[in-house]
Amino acid sequence: MKIPIAIVDDNTQNRLFLAEQIGYSEEISISFTAKNGIDFLEQMKRLPISNHPLVVLMDIEMPEMKGTEAVRYGRQIYPDLKFLMLTVFDDDDKIFEAIKNGASGYLLKDEKTSTIIDHIQQLLEIGGAPMSPSIARKALSLLSRSYVDEPNEPVSQVSNILSERECDVLKLVVEGKDYRAIAEKLFLSTHTIRKHIANIYDKLHVSSKAQVINLALQGKWFIA
Repeated sequence: MKIPIAIVDDNTQNRLFLAEQIGYSEEISISFTAKNGIDFLEQMKRLPISNHPLVVLMDIEMPEMKGTEAVRYGRQIYPDLKFLMLTVFDDDDKIFEAIKNGASGYLLKDEKTSTIIDHIQQLLEIGGAPMSPSIARKALSLLSRSYVDEPNEPVSQVSNILSERECDVLKLVVEGKDYRAIAEKLFLSTHTIRKHIANIYDKLHVSSKAQVINLALQGKWFIA
């Protein structure tokens, strides 16, 4: 069964090109495309619930209603809907605003289509927080500054919780590597990597990459 998604981008050429490229995938189907946040919300209202997308690829800077606002309203109306930011902007303010408003992940538009598809699947399979590597590093920096300002009680050392192989995988996850890159680095299959990450999330009692990074900072794990 294909994963239904929506694409929201004010640039017509970008929107149609991405829809066409993702449309070739055997895993993803396009429910609809929208030119801005208002257009997205209006189309969602008109669609039967059974036809709603599960994931929305959301641009940020758009006329009438920007993506971060659309995420905030969308999360209130459709709490089960996952929003994955897809943008050219990588500045701290936009990353923070998107995550604060309920975005489940943050990717840059220079990602390969295959990588975007992988991240969509990851988002639904393990409830992670897909991020482009440069965004993951920025998120780590933001959390690091927050940790210095408001330190929390330390947690157990990661080596006492995870296996040696899971520690290897966790280090690469925090560095922003996707499934394929981790699999290539460790000479394992992507299926094995998915299982390791699911086990890591289960053992650490988290459901997202951001939570993993936060735990790493609290416990002062040497994983970055």
